[in-house]
Amino acid sequence: MIFVALAVVASTAFGVVCERRVDAAQVAAHWTLQLMLYALVPFVSFVNIAHLRITVGAGVGIGVAWVMISCLGLAAWAIGRRWLGLAAPALGALICSVIIVNTGYLGLPTAVAIIGPGALGSAVAYDQLVSGPMLFLGGFGVGAAFGNQAGVSRLARVRAFLTRNPPLLAVVAGLIVPASLVPDPLLTASHVVVAVMLLLGFFAVGVNLSAERREDRAPLLEAPNRQVVLAVVLRLCIAPLLMAGFSSFAVRLPSAYLLQAAMPTGISSLIVGHAYGLDQRLIATIIVWSTAAALVAGLIVAAL
Repeated sequence: MIFVALAVVASTAFGVVCERRVDAAQVAAHWTLQLMLYALVPFVSFVNIAHLRITVGAGVGIGVAWVMISCLGLAAWAIGRRWLGLAAPALGALICSVIIVNTGYLGLPTAVAIIGPGALGSAVAYDQLVSGPMLFLGGFGVGAAFGNQAGVSRLARVRAFLTRNPPLLAVVAGLIVPASLVPDPLLTASHVVVAVMLLLGFFAVGVNLSAERREDRAPLLEAPNRQVVLAVVLRLCIAPLLMAGFSSFAVRLPSAYLLQAAMPTGISSLIVGHAYGLDQRLIATIIVWSTAAALVAGLIVAAL
């Protein structure tokens, strides 16, 4: 757990330093997100979906998680639109920051560190069956609906959803191709790629966060505004409470599911924002605050 925390902090700090001292930092962050969108994320999705095996027992918890995240997304939309009065790119960024969760890069090592190695299977199932489809369908769908670079008409936005969503195509291919055609070394390589994406993603977070704060002539870190507080509360507090409530009064869910429900905003939300023109700076700020809170809580729990 401590190594994951150090990697996150170091990568984000490196992005901040580069943005303030290297002229090409924002260009580098742009191409980093392009690489993740069109190559790294599709590769990881294809390989892992091809090897995924779904059990009936996992189905109940997966279904509950889908309903829970969908309700949180609707709540973010309603509050962001009617109470906060956000413009479409910021509203889409808020919704994506709630429904796209870091259950892979952060959730998997956290489950092993806090619960134990036996929890890894359930944690992977949650990541692949909840967070994966929620990114490809929900996240990219929100981006196409609210982004300012997705077109004007509904047809143009549907076209943007389909053509700027390489991970979805990779998932479909992974469902079709037999696992025997995807050798185990590729699965091992995908684990390495996940670790690389952790570093690349938080580098992009650091660059976007620094650019936002410098443009607003504000300190790098300051008290979060209402949008950030709303996203962090929905993501880190309401989500696990809803899962825990269902587990207590209905069907007992694996502990790994409850932990994954409490993970922070996923860095893949930056990829969605980049593809469709959402508010990248708001996304980066929410990622930083939600990740910081989750890491502190995880380190405390692991120590105890």
